[in-house]
Amino acid sequence: MASWLGSVSFETIFPPDLLCCEVLAHFPIRWNSAVAMTGTPKAALRLGTFHSARSLPTGTLFMSMCVRSLVLVLCLCCPFATTYAQENNYTASGSETTASSEREQLLEQGILLERQRRWADAIQHYESATKLFSADAKLSRRLSITRLHYDVVRRTNDSGLNRVISSVSVDDVLDLYSEVLARLETSYVDEIAMHDIVRSGTAYLEVALTEPGFNDLFLNGQDNKAIDRFRNEIHKFTLNGRIKSRHDARRVVASAARLAHQQLGLRPSATVMQFVFGAVGLLDPYSSFLSSTELNEVESQIEGNFVGLGVALKPHQAPLKILNVIPGGPALEAGLVAGDEILQIDAVSCEEVGAERSADMLRGVENSQVKLVVFRPSTRETFERQVRRRRVEVPSVEDVRIQDQAAGVAYLKISSFQKTTAAELDAALWSLHGQGMQSLIVDLRGNPGGWLDASVAAADRFVAAGGIVSTRGKNGIENQNYTASRGGTWQVPLVVLIDDESASASEIFAGAIRDNNRGELVGLNTYGKGSVQGLFHTRALGCGIRLTVSKFYSPSGRAISKQGVQPTIAVEDSANTRMVAKIPASDSVVGVSKDRALAVAVEQAKKQRLTARIPRS
Repeated sequence: MASWLGSVSFETIFPPDLLCCEVLAHFPIRWNSAVAMTGTPKAALRLGTFHSARSLPTGTLFMSMCVRSLVLVLCLCCPFATTYAQENNYTASGSETTASSEREQLLEQGILLERQRRWADAIQHYESATKLFSADAKLSRRLSITRLHYDVVRRTNDSGLNRVISSVSVDDVLDLYSEVLARLETSYVDEIAMHDIVRSGTAYLEVALTEPGFNDLFLNGQDNKAIDRFRNEIHKFTLNGRIKSRHDARRVVASAARLAHQQLGLRPSATVMQFVFGAVGLLDPYSSFLSSTELNEVESQIEGNFVGLGVALKPHQAPLKILNVIPGGPALEAGLVAGDEILQIDAVSCEEVGAERSADMLRGVENSQVKLVVFRPSTRETFERQVRRRRVEVPSVEDVRIQDQAAGVAYLKISSFQKTTAAELDAALWSLHGQGMQSLIVDLRGNPGGWLDASVAAADRFVAAGGIVSTRGKNGIENQNYTASRGGTWQVPLVVLIDDESASASEIFAGAIRDNNRGELVGLNTYGKGSVQGLFHTRALGCGIRLTVSKFYSPSGRAISKQGVQPTIAVEDSANTRMVAKIPASDSVVGVSKDRALAVAVEQAKKQRLTARIPRS
């Protein structure tokens, strides 16, 4: 099984100066059912794209999580252990020397972020660097390591998960581990080796023991030398024998938990949970263990609603910075605006407890109230607001308008694909039809994905016949071919805007339009996330796992993973700056001069004329 950190002793993956000297170096979902998702990890900030029971495509953090991604990666199998000298053994040509220098500079910048323990920033840095140098093993290895650290820290800050770990027995967690392993054997897209799964869990445990937050929470000030000795022993202990079955894996992990308790006083359930996290979190960037809270959030995203204040927050920043306020939500009614910073929540300082715990405090029972202290940078004022939590509907089709009145060019943006997307799209199309739509621009830029079925349904609104997407997994049940139905097809000329953050379900839509010659694609090559995640409930502890169950292909059979969908009309990144613009009263064209890609899309749309206004039945 391909893994991420290389077949090397785990201690060698840490630069010696990164760690303290004591350390070695350095939607309704059925019970236990799957929901198909697509989306990007975007530094674990965006959740994925989802599809219904069994056929989900991939999911970005990112959207980032409050738009999240979460999301991690499997450990220790690919040969990433090339040395610094080997990586710099290039010819003396000027271009290769320049490339080598740039790689080393990017690596140094990333190492600096790691030393500062800015794991989210390091992930984003290495993701950008690996796009530039996709074959560089050292950059890829550092990306895997920072993702691992990020996930350990994130889970350490999950107060609800920590309460579970502290309250359940080791047998309960071992049952969870066995259930997860069984699911991997039956549903994961690739064949797995139990020895590698245990190796990944060992990596999680070793990294957890280097994190101050984990040690403060579970080790009660244990001597660093004792932790160091244990880390030396545990890697050899867990991987010394042959591990061929999930029963072997459970036996080894149970023994490791006893050893950690004897030598460090570490609660056995806490040890086993690291192996649970590692079993899933290091498989690929999109598979992940989900606590009950995370599971509920994913389901809410699929449904398109959640209980809360109705704000999108900048990840990993305390005080909490509001990026967007959802129309019709309680935050908007309380007078909060984008750019506001939440300093305190019910008298608790956000800076003191951190971004993740602060965001968790905003959640609560429907109709309960929360008191906020808010700072508004634009006016330099600080004020208090009492906000009542309630269910908030999150639109996925936004900014519906006639972009150019004279030419009848219409515009709408699909920000994600969820259960409500098809109905929202229908309403938008009929509204634009009533306003004289002659051609349509669909903006998928920045769309991280979502529910597979929603993207198929959206593409079906415009494709009269032919394929939309196909999925292929380890099990035949994941092999599906989705095709268009002629009924309800809109014949309006179509232009689709895409960029390098259009991912997963967005790529399904864009690929269907391109391969069926249904319209022009304007912008940048898409992200390249071509896998489908299933969402599974666990019987043990009421948690869940998001697991890659299949890969998807465009109608022509082209793989999307790591390739993306190419635009038919490319617009360079430097010219593709999007601006948030209000509709000027004196201008029939909105914000085109500030958005090169949109301007190109409008010109393309003007060249086409509507041949049939209404969908054919």
